[in-house]
Amino acid sequence: MSQNTRRRHTIARHGQLGTPGTLGQLLKFIAIGLAVVLVSGLGVGAYVFYDLSSTVSANAVEIEGQDPIPPDIGEYEGGFNMVLTGVDTCEEKYKDLFGARCTGADAEGTLNDVNLLVHVSQEPRRITVVSFPRDLMVPIPSCTDKNGNATSAMSKQPLNTAYTDGGLNCVVKTISELTDQEIQFAAGVTFGGVIEITNAIGGVDVCLANPIKDRYTGLDMPAGTHTIEGLQALQFLRTRHGVGDGSDLGRIGNQQQYMSSLARKMISGEVLGNVPVMLKLANTAIQNLEPSESLTNPMTLVQIALAVKSVPFEDIVFVQYPNGADSADPNKVVPNYTAASALWDALEANAQLQITHENNNNDGVVVQEPTAPVEDPAATPDPAATPDNVVALPDSIKGNSAAQQTCSNGNVR
Repeated sequence: MSQNTRRRHTIARHGQLGTPGTLGQLLKFIAIGLAVVLVSGLGVGAYVFYDLSSTVSANAVEIEGQDPIPPDIGEYEGGFNMVLTGVDTCEEKYKDLFGARCTGADAEGTLNDVNLLVHVSQEPRRITVVSFPRDLMVPIPSCTDKNGNATSAMSKQPLNTAYTDGGLNCVVKTISELTDQEIQFAAGVTFGGVIEITNAIGGVDVCLANPIKDRYTGLDMPAGTHTIEGLQALQFLRTRHGVGDGSDLGRIGNQQQYMSSLARKMISGEVLGNVPVMLKLANTAIQNLEPSESLTNPMTLVQIALAVKSVPFEDIVFVQYPNGADSADPNKVVPNYTAASALWDALEANAQLQITHENNNNDGVVVQEPTAPVEDPAATPDPAATPDNVVALPDSIKGNSAAQQTCSNGNVR
């Protein structure tokens, strides 16, 4: 069956995919997966080490309107998409760390506070991670919840209420309708997993251009480079009052710095190939995972691993979904559909993305000039990288590649 990622097109071609490779290739996919989920450590390739029927499939969620997964994911013309969402479930082990969120008036419900659309292109393979602001005001469609009940459609609500309304299925449906992208895979993960993940790999290095002091999360860090783990990593990922203009938009930039750093560390020799460490990470991921049914087939997971195993750092790009101020509420934002269309067109053309936005004091991070080239064992010259397929994105789209070094723009100066 032919498949596609963007709804407005019909599907045609069948791609070719190699046969399964080495354990190292699968572990590299785990590394990339761990990086892009940021607060959970989802490692899709790690499923192959576990009993899917008892561990993963038991928690699988049906996503409305999904076509059957083809035997070869190369059949997805234009590549494939995965939605990853971090939910603020008040787990017993961690609820004391969330303060009023788990004990106060806002303790009810579970919010999808981190929302990522991961696009993996066809050859040459590129990975683009689109972060959606949690306070993005969007239509929430009618969804079928886990009990089989249909929820009511709403014309304008914050994106992070979609999970409360209809679970993972509703998050996927909302993002799919917002972006006009076909979404083949999805997973929801809890925030608590970040503590075990960062501890297991010995922490993640982050850079602060200025100090951060945030009384809401308890984070207090001086400028400089730090290795964060455990509670401090969770505080770093949750802080928004401590970076940029104190908004959720600044927090996204800060989270993307963490993702880039984690990707570099995971793919480095320090972690990649250390089988006990990788298996421990995989086990932690599974304990915090709510996958779509499409992510429970071992062969599909192996194919996904092979599809992304050699993507160079410069082609792993993190962008923020473009938005503008909501005239009805200064604390919310609304989609910038014109700029978003330019992004989707560039992805459909499988272009190399050029970020033109220049960060300022309102942004969560500043871009550092590299002192030495970033070593990426997967990086090879891309013969397709010509001016004809390099697209400069509108300057309203913020982001960076995993090859760039960014530092938190702390607001204590």
